[in-house]
Amino acid sequence: MTDQKFEVKGQFRISDKWKPYTKVIEAPTEKLASEWTYTILGSKHRIKRNYIKIDSIRLTDGE
Repeated sequence: MTDQKFEVKGQFRISDKWKPYTKVIEAPTEKLASEWTYTILGSKHRIKRNYIKIDSIRLTDGE
């Protein structure tokens, strides 16, 4: 199965503020795109999954 590009939008909590984010993730499925978003943001910003909210995931045209 080939990877597709998904645009993931949401917000994550740093200190006491919620910051918005938009990521383009290459993954075979929408579920894996959400899992990889949690992994990338958690690793980069050292935050737990309950401080990361995903508002929308949509398939992009491959731009």
